[in-house]
Amino acid sequence: MGQLIIVRHGETEWSRARRHTGRTDLPLTARGEEQARALAGPLAGRRFVRTVSSPAERALRTAELAGLAVDARDPDLWEWDYGGYEGITSARIREDRPGWYLWTDGVVPGDADHPGESIESVGARVDAALDRVRPLLDEGDVAVVAHGHLLRILTARWLGLEPALGRLFRLDTGTVSSLGTEYDRPVILSWNVPAP
Repeated sequence: MGQLIIVRHGETEWSRARRHTGRTDLPLTARGEEQARALAGPLAGRRFVRTVSSPAERALRTAELAGLAVDARDPDLWEWDYGGYEGITSARIREDRPGWYLWTDGVVPGDADHPGESIESVGARVDAALDRVRPLLDEGDVAVVAHGHLLRILTARWLGLEPALGRLFRLDTGTVSSLGTEYDRPVILSWNVPAP
């Protein structure tokens, strides 16, 4: 069985400032482009039977600079829709909601472009994406290029955990991780590895 290689996109202005970036499609910073180019090294030598990306420009650009040819843009790989918290830092949210924590307290509705979604909804989206990817792993490695919180939830679901347990898997920008199996059971093979 192949490995599921997950790539978090490179840095954007909002990720650097720790602002929640769901559906706002920001470009990579110069550092984000450097991170993406550096990923070409760790990804070289792998033969991917398929590369699937979020439709967001930051993910597509990361794939391009890392030398990955995207076969499909999967709307189920968009980042969590943060609703009314789009573009706001956790520290700022806690000024109004002391003790707020995304993984347990969720988001508030936003405007028409950012209605917000529950963690269960994000979990259902990644389940659908995983259902499409799993059969391909019989043929070899599959790359998924997407976003921090979404990929953390995807990892929880790969392991058979509830979506909220994605909180346990910190994932930095411009990193590669790999998911696979051991004795036919899903495992993490490597995690949050930056390019050298």
